This record gives sequence, structure tokens and C-alpha cells, in this order.
Amino acid sequence: MTIKRMTTWQKATALVPLALLSGAWTASLASTTATAAGSDEPQQLPDGTTMPTEAIEEPANIPVPGEIAPGVPKGSEEEVIKSASTNGIPAAALAAYQRAAQVIGTADASCKIEWPLVAAIGRVESDHGRYGGNVLSAEGVSRPGIYGIPLDGSNGTQRISDTDAGQYDNDKTFDRAVGPMQFIPSTWSVVGVDGDGDGKRDPQDIDDAALATAVYLCSGDEDLSTRAGQESAVFRYNHSDEYVSLVLSIMETYASGDYSAVPTSSSGSTTFTPSYGDSVFSGGTQGYTPPKNNGGPAGGSGDTDGNGNGEYVPPTDGGGTSGETPTEEPPVEEPPVDEPPSSNPDPGKIVQDTTKDVEDKVEDTVKDPGGTVEDTVTEAEAAAECVAKGLIAGTPAFNDCVAGLIG
Repeated sequence: MTIKRMTTWQKATALVPLALLSGAWTASLASTTATAAGSDEPQQLPDGTTMPTEAIEEPANIPVPGEIAPGVPKGSEEEVIKSASTNGIPAAALAAYQRAAQVIGTADASCKIEWPLVAAIGRVESDHGRYGGNVLSAEGVSRPGIYGIPLDGSNGTQRISDTDAGQYDNDKTFDRAVGPMQFIPSTWSVVGVDGDGDGKRDPQDIDDAALATAVYLCSGDEDLSTRAGQESAVFRYNHSDEYVSLVLSIMETYASGDYSAVPTSSSGSTTFTPSYGDSVFSGGTQGYTPPKNNGGPAGGSGDTDGNGNGEYVPPTDGGGTSGETPTEEPPVEEPPVDEPPSSNPDPGKIVQDTTKDVEDKVEDTVKDPGGTVEDTVTEAEAAAECVAKGLIAGTPAFNDCVAGLIG
């Protein structure tokens, strides 16, 4: 499939059909927020959700050892940034990001959030809802669903006991990050919104998740048009400096217009092997088992150099990511195959064999003082003479010839 680079005007007009589909929902924005402008009253979103009045400090997602985000091992940042423009943004995701910025911009103009920031988080967290084999449905829902590992305290993760009775993450023992934006259920309960007017607040729905991300980022008093404000808000989202740097780098790529829109159902093209993430391919939370890396720490998050430090090593031309030099197996010598005897013996070969046998006998006799050289030589001469007569060694006629000459 050829991805056509779109101009700024084409990118804007391409979203019109999707915007019209949610026109009734977005139309309510004017009436619900008109009275909020210039007032100190809590601002409401179209679904009735009230904007937070204080910065949300609880992270939306928890960093895990060895990786920056699901499927993004440490050391792979440059490759992720380079592929951001060519990887493509599904049309439904692109519309969700732009709509989220528009909604929050109307509800809280002081935040000054732009859609590339929301989109960058979507790229880092789940490749725009396509992590681990997921695809976005026509409604923008990740199918079969994106679920993180259980936050049970193992593998260097934080221990967060279940807070949602398994409602969002299908785990009634521990919490898991869920959906395209990888919200922890406890955080989703605070910022979860209905982003597309379908009457549901679903963290697997890119419309709901994108708007929730914008709500989260704008919960503080940061000015997201500034670098300092962006860094502060994104760090609240995920307490990792590497995460902040990666997100803002991708944001800058998108903001410059270097991106492509692809069909909503397009599969992701993430290069990196899923490590900590656990994508569900059926009911429950055990559908997808990522490959383990030898030599890494327990849980093996993205450790591809075999030394257990969690660092990513780009594959060489030889393929693979283990960092090990393959050893060549020694060639296996096949045993000689005995050829069946010919029904028509070669006289020349028989002469050579017979001569060799005679020479061996002479040598043996010389080595054996008890032997008679004269007799042996006479026998050799007799054998040679019989062969010269055209007799075949080993035949009765040959034996009679030799015996007659020896006397």
C-alpha cells in the first residue's frame, strides 16, 4: 500500500466526514462551555464531565524497567522518532486527537494544548491503538484490546492492587494499564470521558482515551504552548524523563506536518518486539504471550544485547537482536558408500590388484626370515605370466596356470 503524503489543507479536509459523524456531539460544546468562559465555575465537557480544578499528580501510566513504553525498549528512541512520519496515523486516531484538542481548547483556553502532543502520547503508548497486533475498528476501538502486565510488584514494577474490580483491565487482583493511552484504572476513574457521544467511557476507544489524555494534561496550570509546560504535564503523565523526551520529539515531528494519514483499519508497523505488554486476543488477560529475552532480568523488558541491562541493540545485517555471534557448525562428513561389485570385472584393475598382492607377499616374505624368497619370486613370476596370457586372477584356469608353473 502506497502512503501518500498529504498537504496541510488535505489533512484538514480529510477529517471533515469524521467530524460530521460526531457533529451532534461537538455542537453541544458551544452551549456547555459558553457560560464557562471568563467565569470561575468548573468547566464541563459535552458529556457532562467537569474539568479537574487541580493538577492530577497520580500518573496515567507507570514506567517499567528496561523500556520507555510498551514495545519501545530503552535505546530505541531514535528509531521510533525516525519512523514516526512513515508509520502513519490511522484516520480515526487522527480525528480523535484533533477533536480532543478542539474540545479542551474550548473548555479551557488557558491550557493551549495542540493535537500533536496528544498524538505523540498515542504513538508512544500503543502505536495509535495498534500495539501487539491490535487494530482500530470503524468506531475507533482497539480490538481485541490493549492491556499491560499486572502491576503486582514483580519485575521492578509498582504494586497496585485492583481498583476497578476488573471492569476495565479484566484483572480482579491487580491493576493493569489499559487502552491506546495506557491508563491505570484508578486514573481512568478520574479522567475517563465519553469522547464520541456513544454513551460509554471506554479506555479502549481512541476517542474517549484521547480526550481523557487532554483532560489529564490540562488538569494543571501549565501553559502547554511552552516547552516547560509540556515537560511538566507529560512528566505527570508518566514519571520518566526518557518518556518525556521521546513524546516531545515525536510531537515536534507531527507539528511540522511530517506525518501521514492511513486507513483506520491499518495494522501497526512497530519494529520492536513487545516485551512487557500483554495484548489480549480473546477474553481475559492471557491471550498474548510476548517472547522472552535470554540473559535479561526477570520479565526481560526489551533487553536485546544479552547482558541483562535492558538496553536495546539494533539488529545487524545478520538478523536477530540477541547480540550474539552465531557459531558455525563443523561440516558433517558422510560415510563412504560402498559400490556394488560389477558383474563384468575390469581386467586392468584385476592386474593391478594382483600385482599389488604379489608385491605385498614379497615384502612380507622379506620381513619374515622363515619365508623362501626364491619360492615367492617364482610364484610372482608365475602369476605375472598367467596374467600375461589373458587369464583372470582368481579363476580356476588362473589358479591351474600358476600351480603348473610353480610345479
